Amino acid sequence: MELRQLQYTLQIAEERNFSRAADKLHIAQPSLSQQLSKLEQELGVKLFQRNTSTVELTHAGASFIEHARKIMDAVQQLRQEMDDISQLRAGRVVIGSMPITGSHLLPYVLPAFNAAYPDIQVTLLEDTSLNLEKLTAGGGTDLSLLSLPLQEPSLTYEPIGEEIIDLAVPPQHPLAALESSSDGVSLEQLKDEPFIVLKKGQGFRKLTMDLCRGAGFEPNVVFESNNIETVQSLVAAGMGITLVPRFIARAKRSELIPVYIPLASSPSRTLVIAYRRGRYLSKAAEAFIETFKTTLAQRYNS
Repeated sequence: MELRQLQYTLQIAEERNFSRAADKLHIAQPSLSQQLSKLEQELGVKLFQRNTSTVELTHAGASFIEHARKIMDAVQQLRQEMDDISQLRAGRVVIGSMPITGSHLLPYVLPAFNAAYPDIQVTLLEDTSLNLEKLTAGGGTDLSLLSLPLQEPSLTYEPIGEEIIDLAVPPQHPLAALESSSDGVSLEQLKDEPFIVLKKGQGFRKLTMDLCRGAGFEPNVVFESNNIETVQSLVAAGMGITLVPRFIARAKRSELIPVYIPLASSPSRTLVIAYRRGRYLSKAAEAFIETFKTTLAQRYNS
């Protein structure tokens, strides 16, 4: 069994198609089929069930893929550690990010990191919080920008900042007059309001629902969206209210802008850089964490 055979098998499992897998691997399809057949003969089991248009994992194949991912991840960690020991300046770090938060923070962090470490390649993967946790736990990313609490027990994290949560209301809303209030608005006052929230699978939706439930009510959700900018525009258009992380509230990009009001209890969320517990962190990954902390502190805490 060869490492390249593990890599080929993982690519086939991901694509569920020999032609697409061969293209991604930059090899001829007959060569890919030959390598898989050779591996299956060595193992004495079929890893895939070939159909006319797709390829499906067998029971043995599913077990093989699970172990193959762990092996390839261990190989990658070993290479990173050896690169660090040999003091190579070049490196690579795979960063996972929540699209909403990342779009407002990474444009400041990535240029700073690139300026300090020009020879380190950064690969960015954007997904929902839930999928990012699974990716990070499986070694699909070195680090991921997430917010607490984490659901995946195999992850640990470095806190990078505390972010206040604000209330967003339409400009014509009675509460808009409290924009400059030092006292803020209590969450309990919002129990009869129509809420516009993010769709399921995004961490900030869960935080919004939990804050409302903690205040003693189930929010009346009238609209849902995958995009926080759409949520804010709908609020500005008078369709309801929402909660918004302050980093995002500060970035007023749309013509339709709601009024942002502090909440009396000053709820917040903790942003973290998460990684799998026990996973070797390369010097590139450690450098990225430090750059993120420094950039965030300079931009938002000054």
